[in-house]
Amino acid sequence: MTETWQDPQTVEQLQREAAKLRKINAALMSRVERSMDQQLNAFSLFETAIALDHKVRDRTHQLREALHSVERANEGLYRAKQQAEAASSLKSSVLISVTHDLLQPLNAARLTLSALTEMMESQEAGLLIDQADRSLVMLEDLLRSLLEIAKLDAGALKPEVRAIALAPLFEQLRNEFAPIAARQGLSLRIRSSQLAVRSDAMMLRRILQNLLANAIRYTRSGGVVMGCRPRGDQICVQVSDTGPGIAQAQQDAIFREFQRGEANATDQAGFGLGLSIVRRFATVLGHEVRLSSQLGRGSTFTLQLEPADLAEVGDEVQEVKLAERHYNYSGLEGAKILLIENDPNGSEAMAALLEGWGCDVATTRSAADALVRLGELGGAPDAVIADLHLDHGESGLSAIADVREHLKLDTPAMIITADYSETAAKEASLHGLEVLKKPIKPAEMRALLSFLLS
Repeated sequence: MTETWQDPQTVEQLQREAAKLRKINAALMSRVERSMDQQLNAFSLFETAIALDHKVRDRTHQLREALHSVERANEGLYRAKQQAEAASSLKSSVLISVTHDLLQPLNAARLTLSALTEMMESQEAGLLIDQADRSLVMLEDLLRSLLEIAKLDAGALKPEVRAIALAPLFEQLRNEFAPIAARQGLSLRIRSSQLAVRSDAMMLRRILQNLLANAIRYTRSGGVVMGCRPRGDQICVQVSDTGPGIAQAQQDAIFREFQRGEANATDQAGFGLGLSIVRRFATVLGHEVRLSSQLGRGSTFTLQLEPADLAEVGDEVQEVKLAERHYNYSGLEGAKILLIENDPNGSEAMAALLEGWGCDVATTRSAADALVRLGELGGAPDAVIADLHLDHGESGLSAIADVREHLKLDTPAMIITADYSETAAKEASLHGLEVLKKPIKPAEMRALLSFLLS
């Protein structure tokens, strides 16, 4: 046995097996150690995950609280926005209503002054009446401006863009502003044009009226020129004056409300609304307004418009012919006029004016009242004048229709109104009726009445 253990081969074999066992043991120990390390790492990761989960939960809670705060803030802002919009809408509605109502007594005052002018023979009295009339014209301009701004803010004034011929529009403006310029010792040149543009008729007219009025008001000597010319793919209407000019620093400010300069000595300063309305209307229509001015040398306002084909205008030109025709004051003596007007002061002033022209006037307040008066008169009137908006929601259009139906005659008629909306004009046009806007200009009223009776 001892010999067997001392056999070299056996010893070598045993040594190899021992070395092999040591390697296996080392490998096993290494594996055990790695396994332990992994378990420790896994435990560490587990602890880290738990900690991160707590942090995520905390951050999520904080985020939810922040979102709730934002939602509450948004709700508060939304309610505030709704309240602001409601207040703005109420303000605009009240302003529209009040301005419309103020135009009624203003109309009565101007008609009364016109009737008084024809009765007075004294030159001094005529001067006083003329001064009062100019004050009423300024008041009318302020009310109309406030009405337009309120309607724009309330979204009640929507542009109706169509092709517009410039020639008749320029002619109307020449007739309107030539006497004003002459009274102030200024020249006024409005160069006629055979061009047409795309715009809203009422808004474009108002823009040009305000530009001309502004130029005349602030020009002390020299004059004002208005004309137009094509420039690229646009048509530019320019109003130039020889006024004092506008400093560069003020050229933006003059388009804001209630910004005004120093007026002509023979005129009174405006209310600072004219150029604001120019900018507002131009913005709504997509027209560009530019100003070029030099101190001491004058200013030029340029309005850029989209061109239109004159052929598109068609019969639209005829709509402005009424305003262009020469006044004809014949044929009013003895004319029987049925007046349907719910405003007592306006009705009385209108009757006085018409009677001063030799008319025989029957005043009524409604269609029913008018039909009763027709029975009393025992004859058909030569013409009917009706306010568009009567009491209790009644329309002057339906009142005229009732009178015509009662008489079985297509009696000449016209509508008078303080409603400056395009809707009102369209309604009257659909009934084939002419419209006069309050405050009524007596010369325009007399011309239109003479035209209807002829």
